[in-house]
Amino acid sequence: MHMRKHTGEKPYRCQLCQKSFTRNGTLKMHMRTHTGEKPYRCQLCEKSFAKGSDLQKHMRTHTGEKLYRCQLCQKTFTRRDYLKSHMIAHTGEKPYMCQLCEKSFSRRYSLESHMRTHTGKKTYKCPLCLKSFTHNSGLCAHMRIHTGEKPYTCQLCQKAFAQSGHMKRHMRTHTGEKPYMCQLCQASFACCGSLQTHMRIHTGEKPYMCMLCQKTFTQCGQMKKHMRTCEEPQKC
Repeated sequence: MHMRKHTGEKPYRCQLCQKSFTRNGTLKMHMRTHTGEKPYRCQLCEKSFAKGSDLQKHMRTHTGEKLYRCQLCQKTFTRRDYLKSHMIAHTGEKPYMCQLCEKSFSRRYSLESHMRTHTGKKTYKCPLCLKSFTHNSGLCAHMRIHTGEKPYTCQLCQKAFAQSGHMKRHMRTHTGEKPYMCQLCQASFACCGSLQTHMRIHTGEKPYMCMLCQKTFTQCGQMKKHMRTCEEPQKC
């Protein structure tokens, strides 16, 4: 078996996909990808695994055992691959590059998530309204619309929010921070949307149109207010 590492010989072949292996035991484990067999069962949560090593890794989620330690910051991990991913935080290495825009990432799944911005693929679907999202985080944030959950609470006034971004914008009402500045007149705003609305003063853009008289407005609120009093016949 050792000599096969030098010769590259793989005498054990899967009859279903023709993949070959150096050891018979490795072929047996591979066959479980076809049969779905998972003989290694956790006695605590009854989750099953195809490999004994996968069961051992899983057991650490119950015991809290962390065998792998970072020698730079002493942080510990339950799995070797978690430690390997963590080490990139120290080196700054970003080995996974997008072939479309050349943006780089430190983790493979971050690149896979980024690629959906190019493909438009939305794999995460809401089971209640069937709206789909490119990232799981987007689905999680959306689900709070249905559940009413508001996990982000302002420590100053106790107002709660469904999304962290909403709470950050709210905090500026306490701090007075206005990080978004107009490059034409130096006016500043607490949120990006307010800056975008302000810029229409300079550009003259009026994207909101009354469906009754075709009059246009810079803000949606102005258009809605106008619609209540508009007496023009509806035009298709």
